[in-house]
Amino acid sequence: MLCYHAVSPRFPAALSVTPDRFRAQLRRLADRGFVGATFAAAARGEAPGRRIVAVTFDDAYRSVLALGRPILDELGWPATVFAPTDHVGSERPMRWPGIEQWHGGPHEDELVPMSWDELRELAGAGWEIGSHTCSHPRLTEVSDERLADELERSRAIVADRVGRPCDTLAYPYGDVDERVEAAAGRAGYALAATLPKRLARPRSTAWPRVGIYHGDDARRFALKVSPIVRRIRSTRLWENAIR
Repeated sequence: MLCYHAVSPRFPAALSVTPDRFRAQLRRLADRGFVGATFAAAARGEAPGRRIVAVTFDDAYRSVLALGRPILDELGWPATVFAPTDHVGSERPMRWPGIEQWHGGPHEDELVPMSWDELRELAGAGWEIGSHTCSHPRLTEVSDERLADELERSRAIVADRVGRPCDTLAYPYGDVDERVEAAAGRAGYALAATLPKRLARPRSTAWPRVGIYHGDDARRFALKVSPIVRRIRSTRLWENAIR
């Protein structure tokens, strides 16, 4: 399970990867016998083959459609986009803590999200469209009332606008605790994705992903996807090492 955000040759943000690196990373996996699948198909064990990679994108940046999809199409792989519904179709740069520093500068346009038509286009091509809440808050910090609204309303909007059930969620910032996880289950999500430091055993509403970022060159990517490193990251040894 891999987590990406934006794909751009010029955006220097940590959450962006260049098209060349993105292509090289996926080619590396394909050359080792991996086959792409959506997040839901991979989590449910519905994808054929033993070596499965789920490529997921948080935030629904338009660059994913323009620059990420053609690379995935070269391999014949689908992917999953988790969309923050308050922003989709706005044609304005998205804003929340962590990306707002790019507003007003030369890279502001990189923050523009896809439209609903574009997300429907991806769904028609076999991609999965999941929820990334409505407004991209840190869910552990909001009230119970807002938590329920962010989860339930975004799920309903994705299903209505894409025309398909929305059963999957990615927690913004990977921010989740027991209260949030329970709320996701009550909201009707069958699966939810996290971004933990420790790759704990997957649960249906807390499925760990490996985040891939701007600084992940070939060596760092190889380490991140290495079975040995991923095994170490699942232990308390890793958790203690990063404190």
